[in-house]
Amino acid sequence: MTDTTLPSIATPSSRRLPWLGWTTALLATLAFSFAPPVGKAAINLGFNPTTLVAVRLTVTTVLLGVTIAVAAPQRLRIDRRSLWICVVSGLANGVGMLMFFFALTRVHASIGSMIFSLSPLLTLSLLALRGERFTYRNTIRLALGVMGVYLLIGLGGHVDWMGVLLTFGAVITVPVQVLLMQWYLQDADPMAVTFYTVGAMALVAAGGWALQGAEWHAPAWQGWLLVGTLAVVSTYLSRLAMFVAVREIGGGQFSLLAPLEMLLTVIWSVMFLQERLSAWQWAGGGLILVSAVLAAQRWLRVRWKRQE
Repeated sequence: MTDTTLPSIATPSSRRLPWLGWTTALLATLAFSFAPPVGKAAINLGFNPTTLVAVRLTVTTVLLGVTIAVAAPQRLRIDRRSLWICVVSGLANGVGMLMFFFALTRVHASIGSMIFSLSPLLTLSLLALRGERFTYRNTIRLALGVMGVYLLIGLGGHVDWMGVLLTFGAVITVPVQVLLMQWYLQDADPMAVTFYTVGAMALVAAGGWALQGAEWHAPAWQGWLLVGTLAVVSTYLSRLAMFVAVREIGGGQFSLLAPLEMLLTVIWSVMFLQERLSAWQWAGGGLILVSAVLAAQRWLRVRWKRQE
């Protein structure tokens, strides 16, 4: 599950290095794509989803804080208004991440990732509330996405509806975060925003863990390996790579790789989790992929227009 904090607020530097930007963008996309199947594997080993998310985000927050404090401690400064927006955004994204990982207890990682990739469509829909015209092309994109979901969870076979609803809940939280950042944090430092947003997400996960009784069972070494991969590779390193990518090529360009992330997640889920999809589900996933590509392109054009 991708956190879109940085692409929504950062702007390209005046002296860009496209080759560096696209290289780190691909590395970040690759790292993000591991999160759903790795999380699903950890849950299959007995990890409680809330515990898994809490440990992942706590480790990431510590690593980000130490990195910024050592490399550029002044970047931890942020004004109160921006801090509160980061907190609200983090609360929304934290709830969404919890919902997504609970969904993984009920649906395949590949299906959850396909449904989650509908978030750009919802982002475009919410933009209409701020005056962005909802064109007939947006209607086509939405229709493709809806048809894809129907084939994925309708004709595609037996899918746990609670898992689907939890995934849709996670989908809703992403545009909320993206648009808050886009509308109110254009001038904020992206590293500070990332740190405080992830910190708020960690507090949400820790609160959920405490409400569930703070139950803890020491996992086997395989479990720790999976949690370490989630925290270090799919969260910490992916965000550092994403920061470089957005600085060099811009957030809009980076967002175009979101469909690739979904496709990679499906590949890893089939290869390593032995997940199997029916022909109808593959067709539905294909429609969702096309819809996501078209929505990402539209989102890029909208952002360029607003920056002119």
